Amino acid sequence: MQIHHVSWQNSILNTFLSEIRDVTIQKDTMRFRRNIERIGEILGYELSKSLNFTPTHIETPLGKCNIDIFTNDIVLCSVLRAGVPLHNGLLNYFDKAENAFISAYRHHKNNPENFEIIVEYSACPSLEGKTLVLADPMLATGQSMVATFEALKPFGKPKEIHLVSVIGAQQGVDFVSDNFSDNTHLWIAAIDEKLNNKGYIIPGLGDAGDLAFGEKL
Repeated sequence: MQIHHVSWQNSILNTFLSEIRDVTIQKDTMRFRRNIERIGEILGYELSKSLNFTPTHIETPLGKCNIDIFTNDIVLCSVLRAGVPLHNGLLNYFDKAENAFISAYRHHKNNPENFEIIVEYSACPSLEGKTLVLADPMLATGQSMVATFEALKPFGKPKEIHLVSVIGAQQGVDFVSDNFSDNTHLWIAAIDEKLNNKGYIIPGLGDAGDLAFGEKL
């Protein structure tokens, strides 16, 4: 897997990352959602550099010019519900993309430290020969990303795969690296050191879904 750790080089991205992590600022749910969306835009921009481009002739009011335009057929897929703001940020840049949505959640059995990923809902166009962009803001254990991709397999085999996350733990990065092909790209804003005993990223930011949309029952 090719890993693109985008905040490795300082940029305005650091500002948005600091605000979604800040325990005071993140209480503003609208600002939290908007910052996740803006991070999605930045990651989408970086991702776009790896796409396929072809020369295109454009006619302006005063003449003609040549410009390279990407030709990939993109399908954006996000993991509900936390993935929605990140999905919107990517869609702002890939506005002609098709869209897919997956519902995946952690199911704890008897021990709160052990869980399995349950996928209950999927809506997806054909992926055959297309560019799949799979977005999940928090890459903790990596199990949700892998389970989501498994749920998408009946919809066809994509030509290329890009994974997009805001914050991940090194353990999650390693897990997806082991479970996706070598030519898969991971675009991630920040990689944190570890997980706690409940599988949450440390220092992370908390529960992205709750911060974006309110606590669930």
